[in-house]
Amino acid sequence: MTFGFAPSSAASLSPSAASASRLLEPAEWAAAGIPLLRNPREIVGGLHSRHRPRPATAIVAVLDPDERLRASASFTSHRVPADGWMFRNALLAQLRRVIPHDLRRRTPVRTAVLLYCREGDARWTEEDGAWMWGLRDACTLHGLRCGAYITLTRDGWQVLGEGRGGRRPNAVSAPEPFATSETSPPPPRTGGVASDVLRRAAAR
Repeated sequence: MTFGFAPSSAASLSPSAASASRLLEPAEWAAAGIPLLRNPREIVGGLHSRHRPRPATAIVAVLDPDERLRASASFTSHRVPADGWMFRNALLAQLRRVIPHDLRRRTPVRTAVLLYCREGDARWTEEDGAWMWGLRDACTLHGLRCGAYITLTRDGWQVLGEGRGGRRPNAVSAPEPFATSETSPPPPRTGGVASDVLRRAAAR
């Protein structure tokens, strides 16, 4: 199964309509068979402690089959219009920086998850839908399973489509030491590659 959109159909859409088509509604996301995290609080706490996100920060992380963190990267979105295509390119640029692709495997064994720290409450927004579309497509192009999409707001964290969440950490809480099941965890990767992708796309 492949994800994304056909260039021939997208070319017939106006820019605003094409952008609107590159997002996933909550029902579509729930029906996509996204694997459930065994311990989402541990994943969220570990990423929050490593990357110390603030609003407009996205963290993409790759987990092995035992949900141990193998690579992660964080970047800021610069508040560009919500467009799954731009978000996909930004995520893919970061994945290529921090971990080799798995395109030679018949079945993906590693899973990418996305934590996005933003303003507002925990309710789904079109920006969330664009990030979901971008995550799903970036995973396909990098040979990974598409994993959870997690929002981090002032109210706490929430795994969209699962109904699981918590009050801490949140968008304004200080990072706390967080014990995880990882072995030899990699250092956090932060950078401007994805930010540059979004900035150039927004300027067009």
